[in-house]
Amino acid sequence: MQAEMQSELDKLVGALGVFYARETHLLEKDLGERTLTHRLAVHLESQFGGWDVDCDYNRLGERRLRLPKGSIVSTDDDIGKSIYPDIVVHRRTVPENLLAVEVRKATNHQPLEHDRHKLRALTDPHLWFAYRIGVLLVLGRKNVIASEVYIGGVIDQPLSGWLAGRLGDAGLAAG
Repeated sequence: MQAEMQSELDKLVGALGVFYARETHLLEKDLGERTLTHRLAVHLESQFGGWDVDCDYNRLGERRLRLPKGSIVSTDDDIGKSIYPDIVVHRRTVPENLLAVEVRKATNHQPLEHDRHKLRALTDPHLWFAYRIGVLLVLGRKNVIASEVYIGGVIDQPLSGWLAGRLGDAGLAAG
């Protein structure tokens, strides 16, 4: 299972490599996170053949993605309970959920806890919309400032370390 997760995360690293090579203008001009997530999603599509890649997708089949009662809510929410992952890799009609990605610009000084909470919920195996993998990315202008991997509703420290190492090996990590 670890090797399968690493294989999927390697595709994310590949997409990030193309993203940083081709989208320098967007990063240098400090454009909004939605613009960045859209362009990253475009590059993810080429890495995940046979999967659908969407931004702000809040459905599982015909059902809306909703956090359990008592959870924090998304600021993008139209009714106060739905969640909108930044990028998802999934199969719309099956439904099957592989990867949920939350993206933050390094210049965004809001606490990361909201994104972390969403990824814990999105990967929680006890919830009906569980994604196999969740990833939090903090994007700087030249590279990824920080990353975290979520599996089974919790941060996975070994995979987070592995992803940080892969980003470093690819020249995509800070420092």
